[in-house]
Amino acid sequence: MNRQELVTFALGSISRGSKSFRFASRLFDRSTRERVWLLYAWCRKCDDMADGQDHGGEMETVRDPKEQLAAIRDLTKRSLAGETTGEPAFDCLGIVAAEAGLTQTMADDVIEGFALDTADWRPRSEDDLMRYCFHVAGAVGVMMAAVMGVRKDDTETLDRACDLGLAFQLANIARDIEEDDAAGRCYLPIDWLVNVDIEPGQHMKPHNRGKLSLLARQLCDESELYEASSRIGAAKLPFRSRWAVLAAAGIYGDIARKVRLKGDHAWDHRVHTRKRSKLGWVAKAFWMAWKNDPEPMDRSGLWVRPE
Repeated sequence: MNRQELVTFALGSISRGSKSFRFASRLFDRSTRERVWLLYAWCRKCDDMADGQDHGGEMETVRDPKEQLAAIRDLTKRSLAGETTGEPAFDCLGIVAAEAGLTQTMADDVIEGFALDTADWRPRSEDDLMRYCFHVAGAVGVMMAAVMGVRKDDTETLDRACDLGLAFQLANIARDIEEDDAAGRCYLPIDWLVNVDIEPGQHMKPHNRGKLSLLARQLCDESELYEASSRIGAAKLPFRSRWAVLAAAGIYGDIARKVRLKGDHAWDHRVHTRKRSKLGWVAKAFWMAWKNDPEPMDRSGLWVRPE
């Protein structure tokens, strides 16, 4: 495929895999928008290969997880070396990496998240949880920032971009506790479960629902902190990128806010953001981006990404 064909492929991928992200991506200028789609296509394909999914659908048992992980590593390395792999999603990465200066280290940080899932890893502490969130989402935020033109030596802005990914993932974990449990996974730190007297593996039992909602609230509260931090970094982006990032932050942030609001009933039905709410955030984010005066937010006490 040539570049335009890969862009079309990537648009199809994001349209199927994330309606919220597709919605927010319309706010970027054309060049940035296309690069965002290209990067998303790679992320989505890697995630699907690791989890046995099709654009984030129901998980299936992966016959040989280590083989899939090895394939992800190999195809990624080849695409970053400028090879045509024949796998459109990986060729998408090759295109956007060449245009935006994405590196092997950036890609490896993301792939490490899939490696943790392949190893049937579980977080024991909050630090373990944040390290996982970094690899599966914060590191993607760093790559997204590079796509938007943030320099590699602008560590402060990259930290804030990472924070937005952390906010997204914390919200996703809170929303998907039941779905993850059905797939044999749990991203609640063992220390947290012990603190509220829930035995590991028993968190979805009806008698633990009240305690579980407390842990979900903790995830949502932390998600909101990282969301607020990310707005500081957005202030350094060009207007269209700033608008898109602020809209996405609000749209995804509403997931955490809804989970917190629903309390014990957060998993009766999968939480999502309605189109009217998304449009509301587009309008609100436009004003925020135009004013470009985010509320001060010190990162002291927040998790720090590895250098």
